[in-house]
Amino acid sequence: MQLAKNLGYYLGFVAASALFLVVEHFTHIEFFLHVAAIPLEVLVAVFIVEKMLQRRETKERRRQLMFIKSHMFRTDMRGLFIANFRGLKNPAITMHQIKEASLEDLRTMRREAEAIEYRSPEAMEEIIREYVKAQPVWTSFMERAITYNFENIFLDMIYILHFINDVKAFKERYPDRLFIHEAERNERLMTKVRKVLNDGVQKFLDYAVELKEKQPRVFVDLMTDYEISDRMHLPRS
Repeated sequence: MQLAKNLGYYLGFVAASALFLVVEHFTHIEFFLHVAAIPLEVLVAVFIVEKMLQRRETKERRRQLMFIKSHMFRTDMRGLFIANFRGLKNPAITMHQIKEASLEDLRTMRREAEAIEYRSPEAMEEIIREYVKAQPVWTSFMERAITYNFENIFLDMIYILHFINDVKAFKERYPDRLFIHEAERNERLMTKVRKVLNDGVQKFLDYAVELKEKQPRVFVDLMTDYEISDRMHLPRS
């Protein structure tokens, strides 16, 4: 952390101030009291500047990450998110609804997505297959999270990649069986399935809200692509 890196400098300022205070104590020369305040004033200024730079750096990294997400969501992950939303029973949210929604409507959709129900186990299996197909994307996201020091995203990617490994291990052993049927018999697996799939819907809506608020033109372009791709799929059953 930056604090640990600069700890020596901070201690140096404090030590210098303490030294002048000791000198003032023994000499009773008021000048040294004023000198003792200088390192502390410099230290406060350094803290303020560092905090400003850290906020600016974090803002820039988040801006870069938003554009990275836009590229990935628009290309590599489009099939996954379309499958995830098409599989929803409740709340029944379509790409067209997201595209036409106001910012407040999007926030309402996000709140409703705290409780998700899917149309069928088979619909969930289709989404799971899309997650496995997108494994290189999750790996790339994990690497970018490390680069940009986003711990929460890194932990999310690790969870998804572990889930994908569970699915692949099962399919290697039982290629003709559905993973979701196995998960229905195993509470631990079903918890993973629901977390991964539900998080996908929630993260997409989080990103839609962010884009609508900060990059409305990018939001329209992204959702237009999604709406066209969604219409190319067969109707919901």
